[in-house]
Amino acid sequence: MQTITQTSKPSKQRKMLFQAPDHIRYKHFAASLAPELRKSYGTRSLPVRSGDTVRVMRGDHKGFEGKVARVDRRKFRIYVEGLTREKVDGSTVFVPIHPSKVMITKLNLDDKWRKKILERRKKEVAEKVVEKPPKEITVVEEKPVEEKPPVVEELPPPKEKKPARRKRAAKKPKEKVEEKAEKTAPEKKKRKRKKVEESELG
Repeated sequence: MQTITQTSKPSKQRKMLFQAPDHIRYKHFAASLAPELRKSYGTRSLPVRSGDTVRVMRGDHKGFEGKVARVDRRKFRIYVEGLTREKVDGSTVFVPIHPSKVMITKLNLDDKWRKKILERRKKEVAEKVVEKPPKEITVVEEKPVEEKPPVVEELPPPKEKKPARRKRAAKKPKEKVEEKAEKTAPEKKKRKRKKVEESELG
């Protein structure tokens, strides 16, 4: 027996649908029942069979009502009597419709197994209704709410801004100044000597 596993992959879901065995394909033919049938049988949907009267709820043929002539489980389609189209060569063919797009208005109860299914579902619904205990209504007393005077919070006094300090220029150490003075002194002496020598020669 084929086991059904849940998967989120679309490719695997399609594969499971197209390769589904007959007992699972049968469940894919479920169509919603008309409101009158829902009340009488206590169920919302049932698989479509040939002989049921259905009403098309979606598509181009919306509102059309007729008897199901044939059910194609291989293609997941049903064919309704009177719902046909004409081909180019002049012949007429049934228009295939997906069972989820129809609503069953009248059931074919020739099959005893189908009657048993409906009876079983009706019992299950009746048992569920009996099991549910009536809800206890609890009365909540409303107490008057005491109005409290609004509390005004005092804001703290604003902080005084301190004057911004000026940055002092960094003083150069004296040693470096003295070293520079020593370096520049001999250069000046050399220049003086050169001038004196030039004047003597000239």
